[in-house]
Amino acid sequence: MGNLLNKLERKLGRYAIPKLPLVMLVIYAIGYLMQMINPEIMYVISLNPYAILHGQVWRLISWVLIPPESSNLFFTLIMLYFYFSLGTTLERTWGSFFFNFYIFSGMLFTLIGSFCMFAYASVFDAEAISLANSVYELARGESFPLLYGGSYYFAEYAGLFSTYYINMSIFLAFAVTYPDMQVLLMFLIPIKVKILGIIYGLLLLADAINLCKSTNSPLGLFVIGASLLNFVFFFLATRKGLRISPKMRARQRQFKQQVSSGNARAVARHKCAICGRTSEEYPELEFRFCSKCEGNYEFCQDHLFTHKHFVRNGE
Repeated sequence: MGNLLNKLERKLGRYAIPKLPLVMLVIYAIGYLMQMINPEIMYVISLNPYAILHGQVWRLISWVLIPPESSNLFFTLIMLYFYFSLGTTLERTWGSFFFNFYIFSGMLFTLIGSFCMFAYASVFDAEAISLANSVYELARGESFPLLYGGSYYFAEYAGLFSTYYINMSIFLAFAVTYPDMQVLLMFLIPIKVKILGIIYGLLLLADAINLCKSTNSPLGLFVIGASLLNFVFFFLATRKGLRISPKMRARQRQFKQQVSSGNARAVARHKCAICGRTSEEYPELEFRFCSKCEGNYEFCQDHLFTHKHFVRNGE
């Protein structure tokens, strides 16, 4: 599977969205603004399979506008900056294509999970669906608005499908890629990222169990499990997860110091065999030869650990 991803990168890498974490941040800002203007707009753009199957196809995309957290503005700003920083680091480490693949596969699995939830509920929770809709009609004297999804039951659960758990998967990916990096918990307590990753994983498991208990159904598996399948799939497909070594990071810092001190001209011209970028065009990048490739092939820092090794009788 890792070889397949490398082939896809060579064919489709040019179409990857650069600076995707920044794009995601802008999308969340638009979602927050929409929510501030009209909180009920979330019912119109949420990932509601029932509404999608009844013609509201814009929901296949519009649900990404739903912000991952909105209960506290200060906490939200910190959280968004935190995930933006992690996403930017991963994009620089993996390359734009692999980060794009990771995020968009998470969105795809979330879509699939929502329709699995719809199928399960339609078969096993038919009475609950009818009861929820009837209670709404008795309380309001009207059916649930068609524009808002047409079914009160599915409209309520649709709000659970958002980019929240996709953002959580970004941290899990960071914890696997940089397990020994140390951060300050609450700005005071030094702790390794891999420990925080384990804590995150346990919290996600607890959320899934509580959600299953509160709904008396495997809803938590659909909501949380589907959103995290990209993490499982990606790191199984790439085996060790495109990890970059501490020595490589040290060489990157040394190279950047050379560039900032004005010694960039002393560095020989290099060209990446995958993306074609050169040291003259991108002086901030570092280039290395791969000892496992047969031939004189050189790669930039984004593709040194992700490329498929070249052999003399083919790729």
